[in-house]
Parts: sequence; C-alpha cells; structure tokens
Amino acid sequence: MPAADGRELPGLDTLPGLVLTLTALPGELPAALLSRLPASDTYKEYAVKQLKRDNLLRTFYRNGVRGLRLTPTSKKLLTTSWPEQFLPYLSGSTETNMLKSEISRRLRLHRMAEVLVTMMNAGVSVLPWEKPDVFAPTPPDGALTLDRPAYYSSREVKGLGEQAVKIRGSRSTGVLLTDGGIFIVYNTGPGQMKWEYKAEMRLKALLEMVLCQERLPSQFMGSKQSSIVFAADMDQMAPFMGEGGDKRHNYFVLDGSFEHFYYLTSGHRGEVILQLLCYPDEQAALDDVLSQDLAPPRTGWVVENDAMDGGTPVLFAYTCDMPRIRRFCSGLERLSLAGTLYCFDFQEEALRQFCGPGVKVKCIDFEAYERSVFLSPENS
Repeated sequence: MPAADGRELPGLDTLPGLVLTLTALPGELPAALLSRLPASDTYKEYAVKQLKRDNLLRTFYRNGVRGLRLTPTSKKLLTTSWPEQFLPYLSGSTETNMLKSEISRRLRLHRMAEVLVTMMNAGVSVLPWEKPDVFAPTPPDGALTLDRPAYYSSREVKGLGEQAVKIRGSRSTGVLLTDGGIFIVYNTGPGQMKWEYKAEMRLKALLEMVLCQERLPSQFMGSKQSSIVFAADMDQMAPFMGEGGDKRHNYFVLDGSFEHFYYLTSGHRGEVILQLLCYPDEQAALDDVLSQDLAPPRTGWVVENDAMDGGTPVLFAYTCDMPRIRRFCSGLERLSLAGTLYCFDFQEEALRQFCGPGVKVKCIDFEAYERSVFLSPENS
C-alpha cells in the first residue's frame, strides 16, 4: 500500500505485513518466534532481510535476548497508511511505542507475543480490527456477538479505562473468549510464575461483570471462567502441581479459584490442544474415540472420571487440566483405588510425576492424532 510519502508498504495480508503487525501489537517480537509463522523458512528469512533493508525493521539485542522492533520510519508509515489500526499502538506514550530496555519489561513483551502467535496459529482471531471491540471504554450500541474464538490482550482489556485500574499488577497476558467459555491466559515461559493473587481475583471479578452481565450476557451469562497457562515445555508443570519445596507457585492453581486450569506448551503442540479447548466438538470427537470399549462415566462419584474400565475410573487428561488431574489422583489415593489416565505421548513423563503407583498412564500418539480425520482441512 502506498504511504503518504510515496513509499510502498507490504500489504497487511502478506507475510512481511504480518511480521510488522505482530511486532507492532506487543511492541517487540522475539526473533525466535519467526520460525512459527506460516511460511517456508527460506521465504521468512528473505522477507525479514528485505524489511531490514527497507529500514522498516531492526534487531534489538541486549542481555542475551534478541528481538525485532519497528523503526521510526516503519511506525510513521504504518500510522499514516492504517491510522485506525496502528495509531493506538504506535503513538504517544503507549508502552508499545515508548519501548523500555529493561530485561523484565522486554521478557513481558516477548511472552505476550508468544501467546499472540499461538492463538493466531490455532485459528483464533487476534487482530484488534478483526473482532468486536468488547473492551471499549464505552459499550457499543446494540448487542455484541462473537462468531469465532477471539483473544484480547491485557492491553486491550485495559481499554475499559478507569475500571481497568483494579487489575493493575495482574500477570495475565489476556483473555480468550470461545463457545466453551472464558479463559484467562498466562505465559510463564521458561521460568516460574509469580502470581499476584489479589490482582488475579480482581481480574476474574471484572470479567464476570463486564462479559457475563453487561456486554455479552447472551453468550456468557452463567459461564464459569477457566484459565490457561502457557510454558516453554512440560518441565514447568511440576511447580504448578505442588511438586518441590516452594509452594508459592501452586496455591493459585489448585486452591479452587478456577475449576479448570490448563497447562499448554508454547509451540505447535500447544496450538493443537488449544484448538480442542476452542472447539468443544473436536474435543468430544477425540473423547468418543478414547471411550470405545469403555463404560460410561460414573457421575457424581467421589473420584472424577470420564469413563469406567470395569470398576476402574478413567480420566482423559490430554488438556492437562491441573486441578482435575490433582482431584483424580487424590481421590484414587484416598480410596486406595487404581485408575487410568490418558494423555499425549509428549506429556507422559511430566504427568507420571503426579500419579501414584495405582495410576496407569496410556498415551495417545500425537503425530498419529494430527494425521487423523479430526484435524483434516474439512473438519478444522
């Protein structure tokens, strides 16, 4: 698209335009995240080099952390060509325009960018101009509806204005809205999450009021909120599940604040499981396959279960719903019962740490699942 000075900017529907957009929204894009964008490695390398040659993108390297930032030229051209889309992010004293160099602030931006790319790759609407402005300071006229899963960054949630002051300090990166409900999203990265308990509870209360009562009651009235935490790998799950001496990382996960608190890895595997959370029909289809040769669940029983294998309770744990896994294992231990837990093969090692000797772990081949009909183009 020609800018005011006659220069050509790549279209926002091209890979170079996507790179600029994904850099503008969080403020800084981790260089390593380019590998997860939808294009060949050769083309991505060429596109980024061209953006740098055109003085639209630059590398910022400090404290051993490499990121991509927009140049002043790029910011000017984007805000001139698409003011409605980019002025809120690339003007004034906004955090995404006046970037800091402190490592803690940069890592926060990187974690937000990771979630943004994960959501996008899972088919979730992430671009502000492609979804209803649910968190506008003034509620829009008429009823709001969401026709597909949508992710709103914490920066968008703070667009509520004065109400958002109540959630200052929350570690959330944003909120995912789907037919399956409301998910508050976190990203612990390769480290351990340090919760701000009161701020997280205020965020939960604010979303209950704004989404369930005021702006989207037809879709979310009576909905219970859940939570998702992304991490670099499965190793970070142990502290959340109460393993180890430091209990500061699990009290928020397991204290009942959320009935469902899912642990997903950042990357392609997490994207696939995220799709299951976004589209309950796909999850139900997988459950139906796993339930073959099993008896229906025993509802209202002291041990949570998805099916019964004779007198043995079975839990489908491939979404890594941490409170649910803990309730299952604790119930078996109290009653001295055996049980069976189903998970994807890459989750097995981590989940075995939390299962007692009476729990049998059965694995779903992740690559085989991807080749199945459930993720074929006509069903995705």
